[in-house]
Amino acid sequence: MTGVLLELDLTRGVLEMPPGSPLAAFRARHLPTLRELVSALRKGSRDDAVVGLVAHLGGQGLSLAQVQDLREAVTEFRTSGKPAVAWTESFGEVGGGTVPYYLATAFDEIWVQPSGELGITGVSVQATFIRGALDKAGVIPQFGKRREYKTAVDTFTEKEMTGPAREMASRLAESAYEQIVEGIAVRRGLEPARVRELVDSAPLSAEAGREAGLVDQLGYRSDVYDALRKEHEFEPLLAERYVRRGPRTLQDVRDNLPWPQKPVVAVVRISGGITVGRNSGGGPLGGPGSGSDTIGAALRAVAEDDKVKAVVLRVDSPGGSYVASDAIRHEVLRLRATGRPVIASMGSVAASGGYFVAMPADVVVAQPGTITGSIGVLSGKGVVRDALGRIGISQQAVSEGENARMYSAQEEFSPEQWERLEETLDRIYADFVAKAAQDRGLPEAELEALARGRVWTGADAHAHKLVDELGGFEHALRLACARAGLDRDHITVATAPHRSLLDRLRPPTTTEDLAATAKSPFSTDGLTAAVYTALGLPPSGALTMPLTWRIS
Repeated sequence: MTGVLLELDLTRGVLEMPPGSPLAAFRARHLPTLRELVSALRKGSRDDAVVGLVAHLGGQGLSLAQVQDLREAVTEFRTSGKPAVAWTESFGEVGGGTVPYYLATAFDEIWVQPSGELGITGVSVQATFIRGALDKAGVIPQFGKRREYKTAVDTFTEKEMTGPAREMASRLAESAYEQIVEGIAVRRGLEPARVRELVDSAPLSAEAGREAGLVDQLGYRSDVYDALRKEHEFEPLLAERYVRRGPRTLQDVRDNLPWPQKPVVAVVRISGGITVGRNSGGGPLGGPGSGSDTIGAALRAVAEDDKVKAVVLRVDSPGGSYVASDAIRHEVLRLRATGRPVIASMGSVAASGGYFVAMPADVVVAQPGTITGSIGVLSGKGVVRDALGRIGISQQAVSEGENARMYSAQEEFSPEQWERLEETLDRIYADFVAKAAQDRGLPEAELEALARGRVWTGADAHAHKLVDELGGFEHALRLACARAGLDRDHITVATAPHRSLLDRLRPPTTTEDLAATAKSPFSTDGLTAAVYTALGLPPSGALTMPLTWRIS
């Protein structure tokens, strides 16, 4: 009998969530979501028709946290006794192969093309500074922050890392490297010290990697599939296509019957920047965003639905608006008051406002490689008057009110306005710290020492009690089921907010309908925000994580 060989093509990248607009969906039409891939491996491990798994690795498309989600899914798949093989042309031709190789070690066998190499050269945390460019352009950056680790403003105010920023970046790199070295050492049967030696001597040729015990076989794609065909007859099928296809057996039909009705675990997703208003689906230059109106409406709908027995709050956000984050936190607490468990599952990043919305959950779950924390605040502006004047553009305004032009990009802050800005920063920071201490059950002084705008990996956040458990979305889902007394294999997982195309076309009847309707990706405000971000200018919102930390 011909079986199914599941294929993972991870060279294309992976989506955290399905696109929220038709345009974004078209652009990402061939990309799988992380949840689809994890679900496919879980289903395939139990399906007798599935004979094995093969993954094509390479590129820099996956974050460390996403890789850890997939490692867990591959490890579970391997418990079925079915072969799991990873192959690549090369783990980076000029470096950049460390994270993809870390993922490969979760498989039974690793194949590398004979002409390839192992660019497992370590971990680098990078930050970009544009102060010099702003000076040349005539832009005057005026920003305040709380506290020294809230280094998002450093992009605009500094030309290099400050002492606190370098300290934070060093620990981020160290923590990520510790995780990778340990994972490689355990799966390849090597001592951690030996792994570090090999990394320091990389890049290695494919043959040198095989001799060092980092690679199992040298060969091309056709060699990998030929070797698998010696053991099984199969037809290859992409994992996302496998999990999307309809029922194929009588048991599949039974499992998909609408009766008897299964208890529901709702998944509420908070992805991208957090803003006041409605979700944005992602425009031509920007990704998706989460609006407090949309997320609040989803949480209220879940709270009023008796079929929902537990909730997983999936957060993949660098933060944004303080008031929007606070509004969402309020609805999370209101949902918890119904007695249903709420589990927060952090994705690649859940920092600043992203942490703010996750921290009130019953249990906060993060991957060791998640970027989180950043309990701090920033605000300010860039004064572009002189820059525009150089190209012949000027503005004039007539105002009533002493501070009507306080946030105008045409004027510097006056001393009195600076004082008001500082007072605002102090107030928001004190509120953030107090609420974080309350949600995490820590003394405020202890929490404040961990705050100060500092970014942590999930592993360090767990050690400091900023998160409760380490794991991915599937772990959070199982926790939700356990707390609600449900069987993980006999539930319905429903995503909120979810609106069909017909629902989107109907006129709203209440403000809740308006709240659950995504903005048009072509709206002027959405495009302006996308351009603003693309140019590296300050993001909107006081609760935004420092810089754009990139671990590679």
